[in-house]
Amino acid sequence: MKKYTYTEKKDTRSGFGAGLLEAGKKNPEVVALCADLVGSLKMDAFIKEFPERFFQIGIAEANMIGIAAGLTIGGKVPFTGTFANFSTGRVYDQIRQSVAYSDKNVKICASHAGLTLGEDGATHQILEDIGLMKMLPGMTVINTCDYNQTKAATIAIAEHHGPVYLRFGRPVIPVFTDPDQKFEIGKAWMVNEGTDVTIIATGHMVWKAIEAGEKLAELGIDAEIINIHTIKPLDEEAILKSVKKTGCVVTCEEHNKYGGLGESVARLLSTELPTPQEFVAVNDSFGESGTPDQLMTKYGLDSVNIVEAAQKVMKRAIKVTISE
Repeated sequence: MKKYTYTEKKDTRSGFGAGLLEAGKKNPEVVALCADLVGSLKMDAFIKEFPERFFQIGIAEANMIGIAAGLTIGGKVPFTGTFANFSTGRVYDQIRQSVAYSDKNVKICASHAGLTLGEDGATHQILEDIGLMKMLPGMTVINTCDYNQTKAATIAIAEHHGPVYLRFGRPVIPVFTDPDQKFEIGKAWMVNEGTDVTIIATGHMVWKAIEAGEKLAELGIDAEIINIHTIKPLDEEAILKSVKKTGCVVTCEEHNKYGGLGESVARLLSTELPTPQEFVAVNDSFGESGTPDQLMTKYGLDSVNIVEAAQKVMKRAIKVTISE
């Protein structure tokens, strides 16, 4: 198992703030809109540097999406910012009609996603947003794993033409990816090569998968770990190549098991290479109030659950002979 270490923890939303500032410096057409949550979205540095390119919309998320869509007509590259629940569920009609259907170059940037929003509870947590957004034709869906990757993704989507949903979170987590990385939309990152089981993770669950990989190694199990930061378009080639080798897969996400990364992987495998799969995800439930760690453990989203899922699915592994 490849060893990953970290010297600090940061929240991925701060990576978004840093990336937004850099994107603004690179492209004068980049503008930012917020629904009264500037501090939570870490937009302060962008606002200080480019006050004339920031629009405070207030608690009017649907209006924010409509304004963002309109700004693209004049060539602007708008980044909208609010909690993931309000970025998707509250404004789905506006996103569908004004952004996706109209193919507008809007970047929908969503913080406080998943259970790790924590103490704010079920009404503010959202576990359905990946499903909502990936079903929209033409929508790119990205879910980053740490500060550095979120910063790099924010810069990358500014250069990508088309609607994007960028999902990130509130808690501080290990910073373990390269600070100078080039983020490639739709290209999976091989975290660790292995032969016994494929573990596919996204977002905060990537670090949990690394922890699980270390525990599996102690048990003599060689796990291949893949970070799928782009859920749509899915890196199908990377997934198929891995499961042909291991014959089994575990998917890990801070999202409902219905509609998320796991179902995207299952769709691919069912049509191209039927493979035993286990899901580490929230089991058709809303969240509740609690600390991020408490909630991740209670809802089965920790390294212990990944290890158990890997051991379970390996019993059903199907090895495929790959012909040259």
